[in-house]
Amino acid sequence: MPNLTEKIIRRHLTQGDVVSGEPIAITIDQTLTQDATGTMAYLQLEAMGVDQVQTELSVSYVDHNTLQSGFENADDHKYLQTVARKHGVLFSRPGNGICHQVHLERFAKPGKTLLGSDSHTPTAGGIGSLAIGAGGLDVACAMAGMPFHLRMPRVIGIELKNELRKGVSSKDIILKVLQLLSVKGGVGCVMEYFGDGVKSLSVPQRATITNMGAELGATSSVFPSDARTLAFLKQQGRAEDFEELQADTDAVYDQVITIDLAQLEPMIALPHSPDHVCTVKEVEGMKIDQVCIGSCTNSSYHDLVSVGNLLKGKHVHPDVSLTISPGSRQIFMELSRNGTLSDLIAAGARILECTCGPCIGMGQSPITNAVSLRTFNRNFYGRSGTLSARVCLVSPETAAYSALCGELRSPLGLDYEEPKEPAQMPIDDAMFIAPAAPEEAEAIEVVRGPNIRPLPVNTLLADTIDKKVMIKVGDNITTDHIAPAGAKVLPYRSNIEKISTFVFMNNKADFHDCCKENGGGYIVAGHNYGQGSSREHAALAPMYLGIKAVIAKSFARIHKANLINFGILPLTFVDEADYDGIDEMDELVIEHVRSITPGQTLTVYNKSRQTSFSVSYELSALDVETLKAGGTLNLIRQRQENKE
Repeated sequence: MPNLTEKIIRRHLTQGDVVSGEPIAITIDQTLTQDATGTMAYLQLEAMGVDQVQTELSVSYVDHNTLQSGFENADDHKYLQTVARKHGVLFSRPGNGICHQVHLERFAKPGKTLLGSDSHTPTAGGIGSLAIGAGGLDVACAMAGMPFHLRMPRVIGIELKNELRKGVSSKDIILKVLQLLSVKGGVGCVMEYFGDGVKSLSVPQRATITNMGAELGATSSVFPSDARTLAFLKQQGRAEDFEELQADTDAVYDQVITIDLAQLEPMIALPHSPDHVCTVKEVEGMKIDQVCIGSCTNSSYHDLVSVGNLLKGKHVHPDVSLTISPGSRQIFMELSRNGTLSDLIAAGARILECTCGPCIGMGQSPITNAVSLRTFNRNFYGRSGTLSARVCLVSPETAAYSALCGELRSPLGLDYEEPKEPAQMPIDDAMFIAPAAPEEAEAIEVVRGPNIRPLPVNTLLADTIDKKVMIKVGDNITTDHIAPAGAKVLPYRSNIEKISTFVFMNNKADFHDCCKENGGGYIVAGHNYGQGSSREHAALAPMYLGIKAVIAKSFARIHKANLINFGILPLTFVDEADYDGIDEMDELVIEHVRSITPGQTLTVYNKSRQTSFSVSYELSALDVETLKAGGTLNLIRQRQENKE
């Protein structure tokens, strides 16, 4: 009767019961970090006094901040390389590829748990891993050998029937799921795929789906491990890593959704949300200015050969700028061997690095008022670097055909050659740097550039919080709103003092100054506050600015965990109508805060309006202990001192 998610969790369970909504803890087999979040994660690991990581495998990837327009990114990369070598972490050099694509190819295994400091870590669910995105501090704790704490997710079964038609891709499957469930429809859930349609999808196609499960707010997404999994592992020279894994035939799910692949059409997510989805046919003919193909969602061999076959012998429309970002060096090299790279260049495509690039706002910002078609996973307002741009999410096939036409076009029924996967990929792991042997580690010097600043430390939770509302925002506020990405901001990920000046820059330009003048305060928000990236800077920088609590209608999973990790109270309205009775700069008072107990409520007094309302907090006993200590690092220090 158990489903696949329950099976993997039972294997790794160290605390709690496999009952939906109950607090549990699981052991973590593998971790991954990337450079935009990893620098802070390793600073935190060092702060814990950990000599060698305790996982089966930990990998540090450099794939986000590769634009070296100043010393900051290069210095961070040198820090990451030396700290990895000292502490037992495998290092993936810049140019080796995007963390999720490379990890899928070289390391992910069926049945293993993977925790990553990137929200799209569930990509590895395409191979049958239970892969979860988290804040960097949670990943640092996992590297230190601590279990990962979460609430036992509900499991939504998604049954796939039949096969996709030509011109329809796995990207269209996940866009359909987003249309059905919305960006908050997967909060507290794992999306588990089953049915006869699964057999028709390769591991990279499955990984596209599990990657974008993050946009549902899901804890993870997972496919069974079967014959297609074995074929992929053989292709990667890793057949010994195969294990057949699937749900029982009579598995029980909390909810079941059925999608008939044979009836699916090419889909598009319109600005500015991944769930603003309709069929391409409904908006066909829309003029476009830019097409970007790649990212961790759609940069596999299958994706890029499909694009090359569509573009072969043709040329991009003169009004369209087309960029291609291969997902890994392995894929890039194979494209150069089989002639696809020549076809892409001849068609007028601009070939970029094997990095996240435009997806994270690192270059290729579109022109003013542009319509940009992207095969990425997010189209949040301002993420591209051009605030006026209208970014849409589509499949590689839709993107390529539209680039030729100069307007949005459906590729359904087009006559082009389907990609044929090679039986074996040429394996070249030369861009990985192995860690030093433990006996040599002590002598290694960790190199820290001037942009790397000490970790800010929070204070103990106060019993009374008497502060003003620094900002009031609406529903679906993303971590891109809170802590923006892009080439101007990302180089300061290891400098919290500097990065705090950018917090809410596109919502309230003087947010930083307002916090400094008032000694911090509250953030008031609507539903799904903190959706999107796992970047803990969206909690860490507000903590540095003195934010003590966020009062929202609901929270995204990872961001809520990050708030707790850094000692910021995540509170929810008992009556959502009370949200309307608060304005920016209202003075709110909460007393007896240190008496918080799981399952209870607090009273908030609005001194400016002389009104009161109630807030609740869904916290475990560990969450409460963490908040009272002023965050996870403080709690770890307290426990170490008590042992001594």
